[in-house]
Amino acid sequence: MAAVTLFSKARSVLVLTGAGISAESGVPTFRGAGGLWRQFNATDLATPSAFARSPSLVWEFYHYRRELVRTKEPNKAHLALVEAEKRFEKEGKRFFIITQNVDGLHRRAGSRNLLEIHGNLFTTRCTSCGFIEENNDSPICEALRNRGLPNENGPEIAVTDLPSCRQCRSLVRPHIVWFGETLWPDVLEKIDEEINRCDLFLVVCRSFFSV
Repeated sequence: MAAVTLFSKARSVLVLTGAGISAESGVPTFRGAGGLWRQFNATDLATPSAFARSPSLVWEFYHYRRELVRTKEPNKAHLALVEAEKRFEKEGKRFFIITQNVDGLHRRAGSRNLLEIHGNLFTTRCTSCGFIEENNDSPICEALRNRGLPNENGPEIAVTDLPSCRQCRSLVRPHIVWFGETLWPDVLEKIDEEINRCDLFLVVCRSFFSV
């Protein structure tokens, strides 16, 4: 009943979600049982230096994650947040989600007031001109077709065969915040704005870390 009272009185709700909400959809978490960082070394796959050293291996990892997420669907928690957003908007109230997840399941569920603070698996950024765009190609490039789990002992894909920029044809990277990087300035500003305007803050996650 206390939760119902809080929601009924709130004029602006801010929700923070993490890996736990997508675990119910079958998306692997990072540090839990079967988590990605229990299988792989993050410094080999999710840092700027790793990408500089082997963009082929890093793209194998993100291709694997992209294709895995394609097989998953938003779960009841994602859909419940969509319904809450609709109800609050109908009542003239504000409902906003900040997610640490990069799987895009909130968007697929239908959430509109959303900030993906660590980026999105299906967005790329050019390493040369900085062009950012959504990319839902499957596979993201022909050279990654039929590639599975990243294999550091496998054959390297030539940089010229990896995903490239539609504007300048240079190598692109996942538009993801990696270890050793900070959140983008506009994201930090938006987080600060939403925290200051909310009167109810709800946390729905198992872990405060996501890449």
